[in-house]
Amino acid sequence: MRPANANAPTSVAKRSTLSRISTDGADRSARLVFDDALTAAQVSPDEVTAPDVVRRTRLRVPSKAARFMQCVQVKRGKVDPEDASVLHMERLRRDVLGDAAAAAPRFLIRMDEFPHWLAADEPLRFGTDNYQRFHAVMAAGGAPYLTAVVPNPAPNPKDPDDTRRRELDAAEREMLARLPHDGVAFAMHGLDHRTRDVRPRHQGELIGLDHDALAARLDEGLARLALHGITTRILVPPWNRFDAAQWPTLASRFDVVTGGPESIRHMGLQPAPLWHDDAVYLPSYAPYYAAADAITEPARAAIARQGGGWIPIVLHWGWELKDDFEGLRRLLEVIAPYTAHWDEFLGAVDRSVRATRLAALGEAPASRRAAA
Repeated sequence: MRPANANAPTSVAKRSTLSRISTDGADRSARLVFDDALTAAQVSPDEVTAPDVVRRTRLRVPSKAARFMQCVQVKRGKVDPEDASVLHMERLRRDVLGDAAAAAPRFLIRMDEFPHWLAADEPLRFGTDNYQRFHAVMAAGGAPYLTAVVPNPAPNPKDPDDTRRRELDAAEREMLARLPHDGVAFAMHGLDHRTRDVRPRHQGELIGLDHDALAARLDEGLARLALHGITTRILVPPWNRFDAAQWPTLASRFDVVTGGPESIRHMGLQPAPLWHDDAVYLPSYAPYYAAADAITEPARAAIARQGGGWIPIVLHWGWELKDDFEGLRRLLEVIAPYTAHWDEFLGAVDRSVRATRLAALGEAPASRRAAA
């Protein structure tokens, strides 16, 4: 199976097919959300880019005060992240597609991270041997996934004053070389996963860097990955933290930037996936950002609802050690038939760009011309 990053370039310039375009991303977002229906000719491009649909798929970053309030409301249980993200998209799809909206969800599994950020502190627990056991469970369960790679790990990632980094060891390099053959795609997980702030609620490698420092760090990380034969179109920010003002720098190097619960403070609570300027934002929240045993029932409910759409799931393999991966096995029994390879998602990302450009030229995509 071809990994999702197989054809990505090693340079920092993005592909010509995804170079800057003049819209704010809403048309592309709508096309991405309804990619399956457009491909199957169940709906016309005009329907999915109608003003109301575009309005509901436009990513707006709230004010700092509003983002803080969203964090408080989520923490107190007054706002349900699933309702604001996954169910929001399901409602939109039903409003546009009607009965044709009934479809199984497409789960996108993201795994944070390898090497584990505490591998140097606890090698017996968080070293390559246990990651290999995690991967064996995933492979046996038939679930492709994305692994977020730290190319130059910090031996002491919780100390911002310790600037040491280490090279990947032989076992880690061998593991990375094997993964694509089992349907694993790669993302970059920062450069060294060293926090710039010791406070637990402020930990992050990227947050607070100016454009030049951020660009240099991202470029070094991509170059380090390239030394191991890895290229990628996807960024998983360490601790899910980055400044909204950093988005143009991130989007100039990656086509997809992920997020999580911590991202709400910086980007707001957003449905996913949505284009934001020149990249797709793909955050994941509760109940799909959790230990596997806590995800199983929400995932089962999503399958039963038949709401379609993309649902990003975030796993941390270190969390699954507590029950020796039994919860993970049970989750995979439920979701594996509905799990998409990241190639499928990136293909939909590419189609959303091409279709938007064709529309700007007054042309219909070939699939729609054939169906007409």
